[in-house]
Amino acid sequence: MGILLTGLACCLAGCATAPTDSNSSTEAATAPAVTAPPATTTTPATAAPPKPAPAQTAPPPIAPYHPVMQFNNPPPTVSRPEPSAPAATWTSLDHWAVANDLGAPHRLTTSPVVTYALGSRQGVMIIEIGSRDATWNGAQLHLGFAPEIIDDQIFVHSLDLAKNFAPLLCESPSLPELHHIIVIDPGHGGREPGAISVLDNRPEKAFTLDVARRLAPLLEARGWTVYLTRTNDSELAVTNRAIFSVQHGADLFISLHFNSSAPDHKQNGLETYCLTPVGMPSTLTRGYPDIVTRSFPANAYDQESLWLAVRLHAAILRATGEEDRGVRRARFLGVLQGQHCPAVLIENGYLSNPQEATKIENGEFRQKIAEAIANALR
Repeated sequence: MGILLTGLACCLAGCATAPTDSNSSTEAATAPAVTAPPATTTTPATAAPPKPAPAQTAPPPIAPYHPVMQFNNPPPTVSRPEPSAPAATWTSLDHWAVANDLGAPHRLTTSPVVTYALGSRQGVMIIEIGSRDATWNGAQLHLGFAPEIIDDQIFVHSLDLAKNFAPLLCESPSLPELHHIIVIDPGHGGREPGAISVLDNRPEKAFTLDVARRLAPLLEARGWTVYLTRTNDSELAVTNRAIFSVQHGADLFISLHFNSSAPDHKQNGLETYCLTPVGMPSTLTRGYPDIVTRSFPANAYDQESLWLAVRLHAAILRATGEEDRGVRRARFLGVLQGQHCPAVLIENGYLSNPQEATKIENGEFRQKIAEAIANALR
């Protein structure tokens, strides 16, 4: 748990000079283009726009949990103000790194792509010039904007510095107050089956509940108070899942899912999502409008949610050997929007891929997922 507290502390404090905030499936409109500011010594005159079934292993016995409830009362007042869209600016990465005692970025490759590494005691961020793809300690991370080289300097968008670089590369001696309450959300349920296995038509809702039931006692053994949004094959609205989390005073929220790209059977791998920060374009929209100025309560925890996402993502990758599809940002995921704590949604593989569906239908594979999440939160 010491690791968890230290990691979350970095997120709360951020870096000394990082830009700060000013104040599925639901609504959201096409993201407006970001305009680079006038040229200065630290701001480029122009900036390129962003590119656009084996034997089953029975789970351990589960103690009864609090029953699922439909809440009609409004959630408590948010402890932090919701941020508003910050100004769109670009900053020299060299200047930002030096100002935060990180040293200068180091060039790794020049062909066929130009990549740079920026490190700290927390880990190493590798960025690719002209691409939103990055890696953090070897795991994929999707940036909001593609870094650019202008006048022989690397320029990074201020939102990426504040919401991606600072939470991961910086650290602070202060510790947040935690009560160790976690809400686990088994996706779908009841009349909402979720994705369907290409092997035998088994529904996603059964697999997510199984992982949650395996995960709960593991977290309890590590000192967490655990609540499940559903404990059986019951239906619960997306908004009520978020309200359930708020009403139970969650310090962390994790929504468990399995993916599908049917009728395409080739897609595979692990994806982990947190809410898109205000002003940043999402990694994934699935056809929903992506209003970059829209703010939700969970945006008050952007940095902490990212830290939680990368930690869980890396742990599951190590435990399962899945293909890495990266930590991503999405704005349309209603289960994340109303959270009042760090919150993530994990897509633990593709049921539309025959090879991956075979693994998902194996209880031992689902146990690995549960153990990886629990170990990452010790």
